[in-house]
Amino acid sequence: MAVVTFIAGFWAPWVFLLFIVFAALTALGIRDVNQTSHAIVRNYPVLGHIRFLFEKIRPEIRQYLIEGDQEEQPFSREQRSLVYQRAKGAEDKRPFGSHERVYEAGYSWLTHSVEPTHFDDTDFRVMIGGDKCKQPYNASLYNISAMSFGSLSANAISALNKGAKQGGFAHDTGEGGISRYHREGGGDLIYEVGSGYFGCRNDDGTFNPDKFAKQAADDQVKMIEIKLSQGAKPGHGGMLPAAKITPEIAEARDIPMGVDCVSPAGHSAFSGPLELMQFVGQLRELSGGKPVGFKLCIGHRREFMCMVKAMLETGNIPDFIVVDGTEGGTGAAPLEFANHVGMPMIEGLTFVHNTLRGAGIRDQVKIGAAGKVVSAFDIARALSIGADWCNSARGYMFAIGCIQAQACHTNHCPVGVTTQDPVRQAALNVNDKSKRVARFHANTLKALGEMAGAAGLENPCGFLPYHFMTRKADGQMTEAADVYTYLREGFLLDDGDDNPIYRERWNRANAHSFAPPEAVA
Repeated sequence: MAVVTFIAGFWAPWVFLLFIVFAALTALGIRDVNQTSHAIVRNYPVLGHIRFLFEKIRPEIRQYLIEGDQEEQPFSREQRSLVYQRAKGAEDKRPFGSHERVYEAGYSWLTHSVEPTHFDDTDFRVMIGGDKCKQPYNASLYNISAMSFGSLSANAISALNKGAKQGGFAHDTGEGGISRYHREGGGDLIYEVGSGYFGCRNDDGTFNPDKFAKQAADDQVKMIEIKLSQGAKPGHGGMLPAAKITPEIAEARDIPMGVDCVSPAGHSAFSGPLELMQFVGQLRELSGGKPVGFKLCIGHRREFMCMVKAMLETGNIPDFIVVDGTEGGTGAAPLEFANHVGMPMIEGLTFVHNTLRGAGIRDQVKIGAAGKVVSAFDIARALSIGADWCNSARGYMFAIGCIQAQACHTNHCPVGVTTQDPVRQAALNVNDKSKRVARFHANTLKALGEMAGAAGLENPCGFLPYHFMTRKADGQMTEAADVYTYLREGFLLDDGDDNPIYRERWNRANAHSFAPPEAVA
């Protein structure tokens, strides 16, 4: 066809356009049969590329043409639509009844009261800060979870932070430090200190107390969060290649240009449970008494108990703990880590809550929960099993336009949320999207108030496990209280024989080391 159109072009010059197309395809075909990397295009030159095209757009094809409303990949269309509607202020009601299979195993529901209550004000809050905290923070029950500038675009960070300012809730910086876009928005910040100590580091990557104190002194910073691990890839470090480091990222992270930026898997500022609690105390002092806590995805349960024993021994009790579930996932992670490492949020939250109760210090530590929390029901369920507030990352990403293209790690995000491409992110209008962030927060808390009212509660923090029912595999229903039981206060400190699973690990836990007892011996 290239030859034919070339000859025909002498009689009809417009045909030369077709010649250019066929000549390009011919050149591609010659390249295909001579390359050795892909067997399919060697056997099927030119046509073989269709496979790669369909593979590239598979998530979009599935999302728009094949996926059912309740198929979670990882968020269902129903969940995404709910966020979009609430962010836009559009109608979020649904006619014709539930689409849930209410008689199948796993279905959960809220028990309601015949005497419901009503809330005129749904700006629900919780005070965070223990006895040693000089600047407690009155936090919303629903805040933006940790997402770093660099992972998210400048426009995305600006929209999230301005939305947080408008709605009066907090924005976790992620471990990438406080960028100029966090500061421009003026919203409340939770400064996350990760293993790379970005924004408060020495040139060799170690922690710098003076730089931290300067960052923490900012009135915009309301709390300090030490990141021990994250749900997407607990126990896994990361590296930002030098080629992807822009001047703005270098400024936020306090790192040099032209050098790979490494986030180690573990911290260098402390070693062992006692030093971790001493670090908590040090950060509280350096920050002028602001609330200091840590975030983790539960792994070895005994190790968390080592931390709790260190809290009791040192008296440096964190003001809060954020429990991240393995279902979390804004950070790109190896498939094995995303699918099979770390404890899901529900089990992790229950374990942390009951361990603190068993040690007699639950009333001194507030607990945040993160992991696919996008609806009022998600928040209510987390509150019922031990959380004091909830964080969401992907929920707020949907609010600023994320379409779940799952191209976050490619720099090709089609809506400008997770890319540093200036052209792509320019499509994300900061003023418009910030309003959507604030509306999503307000409408979700309004829905939470309606659920709490239906249950006859005076405050959503009054949700308890018995307010929820779950259908078991045998078809019978059970109270969530039978599965997620609140264990007795102080039981780990006495000589009783109840809750042997907790006691066995507690007896093996050591405030001086995370190593198992046999290794220490």
